[in-house]
Amino acid sequence: LTTDPSVYKDTVLVMPNLYGDILSDLSAGLIGGLGLTPSGNIGHDASIFEAVHGTAPDIAGQDKANPTALILSSIMMLKHMRLDEYAAKIEEAVFKTLADGKHLTGDLGGRASNSEYTKAII
Repeated sequence: LTTDPSVYKDTVLVMPNLYGDILSDLSAGLIGGLGLTPSGNIGHDASIFEAVHGTAPDIAGQDKANPTALILSSIMMLKHMRLDEYAAKIEEAVFKTLADGKHLTGDLGGRASNSEYTKAII
């Protein structure tokens, strides 16, 4: 998976939660870390979309957390709800902000706060 993730591009991996957690943490490293990793649990009757990372109690209340994973999870939810136009607008703004690099949070090598990063996306 780490040497050639393209092998799994069209694959759904089903496993117990523990192994899913390990695999998602490993995979997050391939794209820049847990702060960028969205998640969707899609069931027959209900779906849940959330960031993969935990609550980060060490930085709680300090305006340091990277909101990208939560925003990308929201985009996944909008797509799941077939609200593709809204999802595309938000996704474009997130990717533009990341590519611009001027308002990155600390985990991405920047100095922006959560609020500054979010304002740049909006």
